[in-house]
Amino acid sequence: MEFHRTYQVRFPHGIHFGLGMAEKTGEIVRHFGAKKVLVITDKNLEASGIISKISKSINDAGLTRVLYDQVVTEPTTDFVEEGLNIYQGEKCDLVIGLGGGSCLDAAKGVALLATNGGKLQDYEGRGKVKKAKAPLIAIPTTAGTGSEVSWGAVFTDKKRQVKFIVHSPLLIPEEAIEDPLLTLSMPPSITASTGMDALTHAIEGFISWREANLGYGPPPLTHYFALPAIELISQNLRQAWANGRDISARSNMLLGQLLAGFTFGNTGTALAHGMARPLGAYFQVPHGLANAIVLPRVMEYTWVAAPEKFAQIARAMGEDISGISMIEAAQKAVEAVKKLCRDIRIPRLSDLGINREDYQRVIEQMAKDGLDSGTPQVNPRRPTEKEIVELFNLIYS
Repeated sequence: MEFHRTYQVRFPHGIHFGLGMAEKTGEIVRHFGAKKVLVITDKNLEASGIISKISKSINDAGLTRVLYDQVVTEPTTDFVEEGLNIYQGEKCDLVIGLGGGSCLDAAKGVALLATNGGKLQDYEGRGKVKKAKAPLIAIPTTAGTGSEVSWGAVFTDKKRQVKFIVHSPLLIPEEAIEDPLLTLSMPPSITASTGMDALTHAIEGFISWREANLGYGPPPLTHYFALPAIELISQNLRQAWANGRDISARSNMLLGQLLAGFTFGNTGTALAHGMARPLGAYFQVPHGLANAIVLPRVMEYTWVAAPEKFAQIARAMGEDISGISMIEAAQKAVEAVKKLCRDIRIPRLSDLGINREDYQRVIEQMAKDGLDSGTPQVNPRRPTEKEIVELFNLIYS
């Protein structure tokens, strides 16, 4: 570790992890002195009883719950504006994000605009948020995004057909409630895509080359989160996918994605995320699935620039790298990720019904959008726009 440099990492004020922890939601909310709580969620969670469970905890604490349950796709600026209107109209004083990354990011957007005003587009990029947001509690029901502990939130601007990120330490939720029981109802396809999203966060956070105050490279402290995250996810995702009621696998996945969130929340992401965002903006590919499709090809492209780190990834994924060269070990990491994707049936891009002609029509613009996102610039191997086009062609086939 390089002690001649300085580093800064940020986390939520409180993390509450464990079976049944969601039942303490009302008690946790009450510590903020809040009286009326806006729960931002996905109406599809009603059937599993999750919304009722959280609502009961809030009501039992003597508080009023207001519900906005229309976040049923990737978070758009429209969802945030609708949620904000309810927050202000009902005179709420705390926001809860309940669900997957879309719900958590939408909640971040509402909490941000509640105190800062304006439109989300005014805060696109880094360092534009000036005021503390409204109090925010994040309760994930998937094991993937890590949004409950990260600095950022990603939104879709449907008018511009782009995804953009708002990035500020002021977006980190005050509290995160991590209850593995809330993840038991995830279907296999969502388990697979969100799990691969978390693995992408851990891998890209580990290999990214982000400026960190006095020098370059991710804060070394995050390495102690990234490698355990890779190990937990790669060793438990298959079991969670095959048997959603396996509480041990679900708990390990939730912990793994939490550690991955700590990682990328402080280091940022790299090329895979830069390519995944335009796939969502142009073809509505869910973010986690887009990362899962892109990651193996990006690792194939990248490993030659960071073989030592890729060898560490291989070891964390359970590969035996004793007695082989670093080059061979690095290649094992790529193959391990490919095999994991096959085992949990991650589809190819061409399997999603995306027309090849439509894809080719926007492929150069997607490459430009990916490059403009800034994430490819912190990849160990920095691609040109032409190389990103080539990668987009590879992932379609």
